[in-house]
Amino acid sequence: MSVIVVLISASLFVAIGFLIAFIWAIKTGQFDDKYTPSVRMLLDDKKSSEEESASKKKNQQSTKGS
Repeated sequence: MSVIVVLISASLFVAIGFLIAFIWAIKTGQFDDKYTPSVRMLLDDKKSSEEESASKKKNQQSTKGS
């Protein structure tokens, strides 16, 4: 029974340590993305479903007319 108490308290100690490390990383900006904003203008925007359906209809009409 005493082994269970030791293991539970050790696991709580480790979990609290990870929580403190996570909070520290967030506060110091470790998860800030510094690369993506500089290349965001180079990335293609995803088409919305309305734009895709309109372009499909336009393509179908142009192939029927030919």
